[in-house]
Amino acid sequence: MSNFTVISRNGQIVPVEGRDGISIMEHIRDAGVDELLALCGGCCSCATCHVYVDDDFQEHLPSLSVDEDDLLDSSDHRRPQSRLSCQVRFTAELAGMIVTLAPED
Repeated sequence: MSNFTVISRNGQIVPVEGRDGISIMEHIRDAGVDELLALCGGCCSCATCHVYVDDDFQEHLPSLSVDEDDLLDSSDHRRPQSRLSCQVRFTAELAGMIVTLAPED
């Protein structure tokens, strides 16, 4: 199995067992990290699942959609590493990735 790591807002390090095709958002929620609100449930209509993805894994991520880019623009905490975790599905290429929860807006 492939794994990745989540760093919560309070600095807790949570190892997560990755399952191909499942969104990073779903993985984080299934791992019991309740700081990630994900209010829209993965419909890409809010930015409450905002995370920062390690620079080393940026090339393995899907391109930003126009909707994701617009939603991230609404965040005061956007960085080049910003993604909406509902828009990134886990693949074996993401094994070892570290995802940090962005501050709440």
